[in-house]
Order: sequence, then structure tokens, then C-alpha cells
Amino acid sequence: MADDETLVQYTDENEDGTIERVFIRRTTDDSYPSGWRYSLHYGTTEGKTIVRYDNAHEDTKGHERHVDEKTEIIDFPGVMELYQRFLREIEEFHS
Repeated sequence: MADDETLVQYTDENEDGTIERVFIRRTTDDSYPSGWRYSLHYGTTEGKTIVRYDNAHEDTKGHERHVDEKTEIIDFPGVMELYQRFLREIEEFHS
């Protein structure tokens, strides 16, 4: 969509075999009632999800948190608050 605006987008591969892939985009697409489309993924380069937040199906399922093979519906505190929570969780995996 021409009216989408990317706020954050990057992929970092780490020496320990993990990957951080993030995109946060403002959108007017009706599929994203929050006004944001996002995926905050931290996992292995082999494809295992350690933790991921996304709203790929926001209009039908809401906002999701994936840990390993488990998925839970979460309250959406705001995109920057969620991004900060994601970064704190990644930090905990490295402590």
C-alpha cells in the first residue's frame, strides 16, 4: 500500500547461531485495526522460533506471542512498548 510507512526493519544474524528479524510498519489496511503491521522474531538460523510477536491475523486472532511451539493471544500495549518488551526478552536469553 502506498500509505504504509516502515518504522523499523532489520535482520541481524549473530555468531551464536541466532537471528533477529524485525519489521514494524504503520498501515491503514483494515486487516490491522491497531494501525500497525509487525513481526518481531528471534530464533535460530535453522528456523526454530525462540520468541516471536506478530499480528499477521490481527483482524481474526489478535496479537500473538509465540514461544517455541506455543502461541498465546496477548494484549497490545502499543508498538513501541511491545518492541521494548521483545528486546528485553532477547537480552534475558543472553544472560
